[in-house]
Amino acid sequence: MSYDYIIVGGGSAGAVLTNRLSEDPANKVLTLEAGAVDHWWDLRIHMPAALSYLLTGTQRNWAYSSDPEPKMNNRRIFQPRGKVLGGSSCINGMIWIRGNAMDYDKWAKEDGLENWSYAHCLPYFKKVETRLIGGDDYRGDEGPLKLTTPECKNPLFQAFFESVQEAGYPITDDVNGYQQEGFGKFDQTIYRARRLNAARAYIHPVLHRKNLQVVTKAMVLRILFEGKRAIGVEYLKGGKKIKAYAKEVISCGGAINSPQLLQVSGVGSAEHLKSLGIDVVHDLPAVGENMQDHLEVYIQWACKKPVSMYPALSPWRAPKIGFDWLFRRKGIGATNHFEAGGFIRSNEEEAYPNLQFHFLPLAIRYDGTAPAEGHGFQLHIGPMNSDVRGHVRIKSANPLDYPSILFNYLSTEQERKHWVEAIKLSRKIIETEAMSELRGKELSPGIEVQTDQEILDFVAREGESAYHPSCTCRMGSGPNTVTDANLKVHGIEGLRVVDASVMPYVTNGNIYAPVLMIGEKAADLILGNTPLPPEHVPYFTKEQAI
Repeated sequence: MSYDYIIVGGGSAGAVLTNRLSEDPANKVLTLEAGAVDHWWDLRIHMPAALSYLLTGTQRNWAYSSDPEPKMNNRRIFQPRGKVLGGSSCINGMIWIRGNAMDYDKWAKEDGLENWSYAHCLPYFKKVETRLIGGDDYRGDEGPLKLTTPECKNPLFQAFFESVQEAGYPITDDVNGYQQEGFGKFDQTIYRARRLNAARAYIHPVLHRKNLQVVTKAMVLRILFEGKRAIGVEYLKGGKKIKAYAKEVISCGGAINSPQLLQVSGVGSAEHLKSLGIDVVHDLPAVGENMQDHLEVYIQWACKKPVSMYPALSPWRAPKIGFDWLFRRKGIGATNHFEAGGFIRSNEEEAYPNLQFHFLPLAIRYDGTAPAEGHGFQLHIGPMNSDVRGHVRIKSANPLDYPSILFNYLSTEQERKHWVEAIKLSRKIIETEAMSELRGKELSPGIEVQTDQEILDFVAREGESAYHPSCTCRMGSGPNTVTDANLKVHGIEGLRVVDASVMPYVTNGNIYAPVLMIGEKAADLILGNTPLPPEHVPYFTKEQAI
């Protein structure tokens, strides 16, 4: 039971490292995943349109919830995380958004993070992907993750694109290319009508390697230490505790599980750990702090013409939808339906976009419920660059107990300001002549919600997580960080964290793409490879918009 590398978590980043670290036959690699295999016959994983079942279910989902959120009417906010090989890439919305170039230049300004600038990250983004419509200076065409660019056939999409232009916003050819600001099509992690999760892209093609062992339904209980050196892990498999040893342990559990694992293993705030009877290996108070996420709401309208996807919700249509998807690789089961959206600045003071929109040709919630009015459409909207900070803190020494999770949504003046701007701009975008033939009455929040306080009350009542938890093992060199620029845990030898938790700031959009980039970049850091050379390409700034 001795390895070169033990990877804790077979999710998005863990899948990348499983592949890259085992490329050299001399490296013996063990990947431990708490969930089951993403079986080929598990149709709900692989059917893009079935995502609501996965997000709201518990079979492949840790199904976390926050503590009562003080500014959200003390609601507990649901936080799904993938508990399956491939992790959250098996249950996410399949939207491929890298973030804004300025996100990474902001990271680079942190102490010791010069090599995480956009120029340094871009080659690793390109290494991840094959954009099926073709690569360019910004996009990859030889990576393991194939990306589909949707056709946006529903007439509501065309009306939406005309509407945003009438409202004064540009169309961009590629939100992941030169210009993020504006509206356009969102690439999807869908290939040949199926979800292409991280395990399918990175792990399954290499399971034949003799130096690689992937163990599922293996819950890692703690990291093993000799002094301040990580030497292995203890995990639970089939009711039996097993110890495995390695030269290096890499936690890829994500923004909730990684800080939890560090804390139960004795790495965290000494005061907090002692209060729970945990022996302190290293006092590192920043573990689990700096939690960031994106909050979002649905702004919904009725549709005056019967062109939305509403009829697809009828149970009697399900067999044909399933047949078309399974045997013909087409139809409405073959898309996530989040085919378009965009990014804008909510005010002129913002350096780059701080609002993200997803447009959906259907009025529906993540739980699959739709308004009684029938045909409709909606915008998912939320601020991106929030200054809200929360935390993840264990509540006991038992690694099987869920931790305390608090996001602190709506707790700052900046976030509340951005939310008021977001709702008002959403209405501006839809209440145009271009949408007039399709736009019916506003269903949510409803025209009675007008004042700033009424808007904030609506967000507090209806807001949901966009499922982008991050930043709880922040990289950097200051006292509020957990890992260094090479993703090594401060004060500990033989231990790294590689997942969304190492982000200093959450990126501008969905976080799956940045996590895979982090995994690819981390692989070179871990192996001591010469890093890919930075690619200094221009990118759009607000000066060009003036």
